[in-house]
Amino acid sequence: MGFNHFDAAGNAIMVDISEKAVTPRTAVAQGSIRVSREVLEAIKNGTAQKGDVLGVARVAGMMAAKRTSELIPLAHPLTMTSCAVDFIINDADCAVTAICTAKTDGKTGVEMEALTGASVALLTVYDMCKAMDKRMLIDNVHLLEKHGGKSGDFYYEKAPDDFAVSSVKKSGKTRRIEKLLPLLSERGIKTAAKGERNA
Repeated sequence: MGFNHFDAAGNAIMVDISEKAVTPRTAVAQGSIRVSREVLEAIKNGTAQKGDVLGVARVAGMMAAKRTSELIPLAHPLTMTSCAVDFIINDADCAVTAICTAKTDGKTGVEMEALTGASVALLTVYDMCKAMDKRMLIDNVHLLEKHGGKSGDFYYEKAPDDFAVSSVKKSGKTRRIEKLLPLLSERGIKTAAKGERNA
């Protein structure tokens, strides 16, 4: 599969979407920031020195999503029909998850807008709380799902690190594995098969 962000001479270009149809498109992205107990309590209770952490982060995320094409060089400028940033507080892990949902009626998707919105919301949480603790960790920023467009729907599913198929001899393992491998490959999961060793 070739890269469509480069021309024949290897120069970076914006993908030509002029012939694509306008369709409704939605993307949802999320990420988390791990904080200290002190920071988490300040976020929950609204006692951070800079004010309402999640309120400011919500607005920052939406503003950033709207300006994605100014930040990502080859992203198309889009008119979003809706953008929302929500938060989930995880007390057990001392973490805050930001979820950005972006929608548009357009010729290209809004995945980058959703990812940008979630990322900047988390960066804003860091900025609002860094006076208390600079050891906060932003991680796991990823696309949760997208809908619309030629490529269809996408749902993030984290694959297991590894798994094995085991059974007695002549039980049909090989036939089942032969059917399973193409399905795993379609999901981008790397596979390897190891045959039985002769005694």
